[in-house]
Amino acid sequence: MTTNFNAFIISDSSGATAMSIARTAVAQFPEANANFKRYPFIQTQSMLDGILKLAKEQDAIIFHTLVDPDLSKLVTAFAMDNNLYSFDCIQKPIQIISKKLHESAAEVPGLVHNLNEDYFKRISAIEFAVANDDGKRPGDLKKADIVLLGISRTSKTPLSLYLANQNLLVANVPIGPTIQLPEEVYQIDHNKIFGLTNSVTNLKKIRQERMIAYGLDPDTPYSDSKQIKKELDYAKHFYRKLDCLQINVYNKSIEETATIITQSLNINEQGH
Repeated sequence: MTTNFNAFIISDSSGATAMSIARTAVAQFPEANANFKRYPFIQTQSMLDGILKLAKEQDAIIFHTLVDPDLSKLVTAFAMDNNLYSFDCIQKPIQIISKKLHESAAEVPGLVHNLNEDYFKRISAIEFAVANDDGKRPGDLKKADIVLLGISRTSKTPLSLYLANQNLLVANVPIGPTIQLPEEVYQIDHNKIFGLTNSVTNLKKIRQERMIAYGLDPDTPYSDSKQIKKELDYAKHFYRKLDCLQINVYNKSIEETATIITQSLNINEQGH
């Protein structure tokens, strides 16, 4: 039986941290249907009061990241007084670190998003991934930290963008029996190349859904099982030829696949 509920994400910054925690928790309840409402950049009590009133009206669970301890306490007290569930995603970690370091926290909203060198490197990495999506700029392959290969619908693009958010330069190149690959693919370190595969059944389903989204007939040569198997066999043979690591993305999240890649390269993933 599906259970519907409201979840309020309240933050003095973007709310990405609280949203991630909330979604991770909700994922453990397959039958639950959460209606997420994000309220970012809340830094005054007057703004917070209005949101809390809405939370009460909608009987929402509240996830919040407010570095101002007074605002955080206000949320906690309001929730207790109105029989709402709330979770403070940031104050406890701040208190633990403060005790360990014997220092007071800065209590400045949005510090994690300051425009520092790391921020600009990430933006450059994302721009690189977009410019090098689907083999658009083969001349850049030698500059890439990671090169992803795969037949159509093996998650090359979302994986590229996820890794780019870790400040990694990622290019992805489509492969297939009829695709002419750029010479640069054969000129780069095979340890930087990762070949993505999937199951015939799953790819058939994904490709059929893609066709339906375009308003087309789902049953085409593109989604034909025999054609998909032919493409996968070609890919596996080609990966062996390149001596690169093959990763079957079937039943793997983007995060899991990214971890396999970064561990292979001995890169520490950065949390954001």
